[in-house]
Amino acid sequence: MTKRPTTATPFLSDIQTLRARAREHLEAGAIASSYVGDVERTIDILQTVLATEIVCVLRYTMHTVAAAGISSEGVKAEFKQHAKEEHDHALAVAERISQLGGVPNFNPDGLSQRSASQYTEAENLVGMIRENLIAERIAVDHYRELIRFFGDDDPATRVMLEGILRVEEEHASDMHDLLVAHQGRPMLPAT
Repeated sequence: MTKRPTTATPFLSDIQTLRARAREHLEAGAIASSYVGDVERTIDILQTVLATEIVCVLRYTMHTVAAAGISSEGVKAEFKQHAKEEHDHALAVAERISQLGGVPNFNPDGLSQRSASQYTEAENLVGMIRENLIAERIAVDHYRELIRFFGDDDPATRVMLEGILRVEEEHASDMHDLLVAHQGRPMLPAT
């Protein structure tokens, strides 16, 4: 049996140390001294995530209302479900901002500048599906980058974003499937 090498600093804190650290700096709220991320930068980043989710809620909601045509009912239902899930994401992100000591920015002024995705309207059902697929692809790429950025410095934020990413990937797949169903093949221009 191979023995593990010992280190000068123990990996796990003893119970007394954990209890003592928890009593320090109570004004910091949920963020204890063991948090190694940059709280202000994390809040700033999460404000962009919040704006992105709000813009997605607005876009999907508008498309739910505006979608028309003989085959629009199923697509409208999908848009409506996605709007609800994006709303849930926005609330989760806002809660995390609050946990970190920030104030979630729901102000509509500057919302489109803070968002990674865009609010776009379309003239027809296929255009709406395309715009939502593009927005979901932006969100997926953005969240993958943020997950790598947070890594082990902020596992709570990373895990939250991983959960959101899974849903955004499902949304992208749904939009792709709808696009194929309504066009026969995806028609995204190469960027």
